[in-house]
Parts: sequence; C-alpha cells; structure tokens
Amino acid sequence: MRQPPFRLEPVLRLRRSEERAASLAAAAAARDAAAAAERAEQDAAALTARTVPRSASGAAFVAAMVASATAAADVSEARALARARSEQAEAVRARWTAAAQRTKGLERLRERHLDAVRAAAEAAEVRMVDDLVTGRHGARQQDGEEGTTWTD
Repeated sequence: MRQPPFRLEPVLRLRRSEERAASLAAAAAARDAAAAAERAEQDAAALTARTVPRSASGAAFVAAMVASATAAADVSEARALARARSEQAEAVRARWTAAAQRTKGLERLRERHLDAVRAAAEAAEVRMVDDLVTGRHGARQQDGEEGTTWTD
C-alpha cells in the first residue's frame, strides 16, 4: 500500500534550509564577536604597555600623550564594537532558535502523520487478516463442513 505523502514536506524542507542558514549566520556572528573582543583586549594590553619617553623634548612628550589619548580612544571604540558584535550575535542566535522551533513544530507534525499512516496500515492489515479468517470460516459453513470454529 502506498503511503499518502506529507503535504507540508516542501515547507519542512524550506524550514530546514532556513534553520541551516540561520545556524551558519549564528556561527559567523559568534566568530566575529569573539574576534572583536580579542582585538579590543589586544588594544587594551598594547595601551597598558605604552610608556612615555623620559628624556624627550616637550614636543615629543606632547606627541606621546596625544598618541596615548588616541590609542585610548581606539580601545574604547574597539570595546564598543565588541559589545555591539556580541549583541548582534545574540540577535542572530535568537533568530536561529526561532527557526529551529518552527522546524521542530513541522517535524512533530510529520511524525504524527507517519504515526497515523502506520496505524492505518496496521488496521488495514488486521482487517485483511480478519476478512481472510472469516472468509474461510464462511466457506466451510457453505460447503457443509462441520467442525470447530476459528474462535474455539
């Protein structure tokens, strides 16, 4: 007996591909966030290691201070970028979770469909066996054969 197809199979395939795309986007966003955080920490470590020259002219001292202030602003921007990338990664991860939930719902519907098809096939088989048994019994009765019934 041919099983009836799951009517939402094309939708399920689409949802699975959306979920795969969302998982890849989430992985990429997580890598970007980790790279931005690492870059911010490297910049902060470089700023901490920075020293002011001791025997420098006033102009060299001012230049070193301006460079340090610029580096501090860069570290601040790098940390802000790392926070933004982390928040973006969370949003992408939330989209992935939503896509997975939509896929899971359709997969549950598909499982219910398959269970119903299996139950219908089993019921048809039981009916067929019952028809065979009761048909044989009826044929014996018509032929005039006496004997035990199939229920004895």
